[in-house]
Amino acid sequence: MSDLLNKPLKDFLKENKLSVGDNVIFLFKALGLEDKVHLKKLEEDLGEVAKMSKSKANVVDPERVIEKYGADTVRLYILFAAPPERDFEWIESGIEGAHRFLNRLWDFVIKTLPFIKELEDKNINPEGLSQGGKELRRKTHLTIKKFAQEMGKNYQFNTAIASVMELLNLLEDFKPQNQEDKKAVREAVEVVLKLLYPITPHICEELWERLGEKIRLHEEGYPNYDEKALLQEEVEIPVQINGKVRAKVTIPFGATREEALKIAQRQPNVQKYLEEKEIRKVIYIPNKLINIVVK
Repeated sequence: MSDLLNKPLKDFLKENKLSVGDNVIFLFKALGLEDKVHLKKLEEDLGEVAKMSKSKANVVDPERVIEKYGADTVRLYILFAAPPERDFEWIESGIEGAHRFLNRLWDFVIKTLPFIKELEDKNINPEGLSQGGKELRRKTHLTIKKFAQEMGKNYQFNTAIASVMELLNLLEDFKPQNQEDKKAVREAVEVVLKLLYPITPHICEELWERLGEKIRLHEEGYPNYDEKALLQEEVEIPVQINGKVRAKVTIPFGATREEALKIAQRQPNVQKYLEEKEIRKVIYIPNKLINIVVK
């Protein structure tokens, strides 16, 4: 008994493989305190989350969850929470996160409809894209490729979904500079809806229809990625002088050490640190950074 009194309750529960959900739920019900106690908070503070079990009164009612969040959210959360071969704990904050993501997708598409729905020609001229537009298109086609790879590799739904989430993040931050950029936004939106359709069919079909598409999503084929779109033309790298970052420069992707050094030396802030200095060594990690060692 003295050992119990001298150790935190959380440690005692963990050592004995108990969770707050084992008995506390029934106790609070009997005392009429069920609505006044935050059981999830208790579990987080005092012990591990209990495994779902009818005997522990902690099962999740699917009808209640679907009614609150919608079937698409539930499907997305289950597939995103963990790889299919692993168990996972049902966490309310997790399903709320999936719900927020779908709300963000809905809000973004609805907000951008005015300038992407009425595009007469959806064919993109890569030469007319801004630098940001090129990056968006590259990310779009990388997502198509990665999604297919992850889904085909032991059905890794969680990492496949994560790649689509990354694409939406980029879309939300992107500001179209011209007509070709708007086409790139339209292409990215279509790709997001096509990829997510098997997971969240209701919201994707609704947004697809609002885009003005006449063919139903389930009749659309899987999008193909363009190898040329995957090529990166330019990349921004830091310029270090004796190990300290003094500037950032944009260089052609795959530039040689000599090309990167010439571009770096044209930067005013780099020139300032090179004045009356002798370059002793240049360390160049292609497409990553350049470090100029001076004395």
